[in-house]
Amino acid sequence: MATRMMLLVGTKKGAFILEGDAARRDWSLRGPFCETWPINQVIADPKTGTIWAAGGNEWFGPAVWRSTDGGASWTHSSAGLAYAAGETPIKSAWSLALGPTGTLWAGVEPAGLFRSDDGGDNWTHVTALTEHPSRADWQPGGGGMILHGILPHPTDPDRLWVAISVAGVFATEDGGASWAPRNRGTRQDYAPEGERYPEHGQCVHALAMGAGNPDRLYQQNHCGMYRSDDGGRGWTSIEAGLPSSFGFPAVAHPRDPDTLFLLPLNGDQAGRFMPDAAAAVWRTRDAGASWQALRQGLPQASAYFGVLRQAMAADTLEPAGVYFGTSGGALFASADEGEAWSCIAEHLPTILSVEALVRDG
Repeated sequence: MATRMMLLVGTKKGAFILEGDAARRDWSLRGPFCETWPINQVIADPKTGTIWAAGGNEWFGPAVWRSTDGGASWTHSSAGLAYAAGETPIKSAWSLALGPTGTLWAGVEPAGLFRSDDGGDNWTHVTALTEHPSRADWQPGGGGMILHGILPHPTDPDRLWVAISVAGVFATEDGGASWAPRNRGTRQDYAPEGERYPEHGQCVHALAMGAGNPDRLYQQNHCGMYRSDDGGRGWTSIEAGLPSSFGFPAVAHPRDPDTLFLLPLNGDQAGRFMPDAAAAVWRTRDAGASWQALRQGLPQASAYFGVLRQAMAADTLEPAGVYFGTSGGALFASADEGEAWSCIAEHLPTILSVEALVRDG
């Protein structure tokens, strides 16, 4: 059967879908979907093709949308997606992930985690994370106090990592009944001297997992780029050779645990755009020991755009395709692991997330 490519794009004004074939040269665009709600992340089940979109705001409230027909029609649910009466209301659903046994996880703002065991119809609050003793110290980052990253273990449903701004990385090994911070070795540059390596309180921006090695994690932090080889219990800086220690998205190769794609920005106080206003995706083939800038086809002048934490993805084809969307609404694609790039969509709303789905049929 023919391979069918879909790019799932979340934006400030709804979700969009781009469709192409295995060549990844020609794309068609559909959308906006989800009634043009702000959509923070869109994911899909590669086995069934079901699509979920997390979004909302303080006006609409939070919800997770679902499509079972490739985006032709959508429903949404917020049943159970709420904190107890008297607590700060949830503004939006921010992140999604599908576990190995079909559990759907959702991260929200203010930071918390919910699970659904019926495909998103009903949600249950994972209270042990919100009740962690460090909770009183969690602070909002530039985008709010959000749980923006969820990494399920690929085979063990009890293991899960989450990323919270500003609180750090937390992990569970018992299905969410208990949680432990996993931040040792990551800096907090804005803390007083002598307090820059705390147990929690770091501003993690993105998490990625090495293919075939669930204990190999990569982290783009507000204050550096890191790798862990023990499931986040300890982190090693791998930012040497990069143009900046600051950025948002980090995407792992689908087959090689030593290959990672990264989009550094010029710094948190310098505009948060492409370094020297020249766009590049940086790639490591040796787990961060060295980095290469990939620029062919990307704008090398006046590139004053940013790329947000969920707005980069890789597909599972050979060679892997890599994609990223910009704050200015442009979507770039590479069909050869970043060697050459082309712009496949322009003038979209601010792109908040990109996900690649490969299906037969």
